[in-house]
Amino acid sequence: MRNITTLTFTALTLLAAIPASAEAPAAKTEHGAYEDWRLLGVSHRLDKHYVRAILGNDAAIAAARSGKTKPWPDGTIIAKVSWKEQTHAQWPQAVVPGEFAGAEAMIKDAKRFAATGGWGFAHWEGKNLVMNDAEKSAACFACHTIRQEQDYVFTTQ
Repeated sequence: MRNITTLTFTALTLLAAIPASAEAPAAKTEHGAYEDWRLLGVSHRLDKHYVRAILGNDAAIAAARSGKTKPWPDGTIIAKVSWKEQTHAQWPQAVVPGEFAGAEAMIKDAKRFAATGGWGFAHWEGKNLVMNDAEKSAACFACHTIRQEQDYVFTTQ
């Protein structure tokens, strides 16, 4: 029960932080502003000390709700919005978002990104979603290969 309460609190805290963060960049209009996307999940990266909101565009949300994620449909975009972890000042047992750390994305296009399992990897620079070069995309994909049975996606909905 404690884990569910902490996860719920963390999810609500992350959701509250998304539109309020002046530092969080928006995607190009063609990709939609991720601040308006809906939550697919949350994660806490122990290695990087990040808390993250995993957001999906309309295609991702529709696929997740209908259970059609093996494979995810082309047009799916999953955003990972990260903040440095911080202990809550009044609740020291809780890890909450601190300083904005960045935003990354996975874009599903089976033909265009065939070499990386149908996924393109990108990051936001200011208001622009910038595709990673081949070397960086290969490094991202290498980590995701252990999730091949889940179409290379770590987030479970």
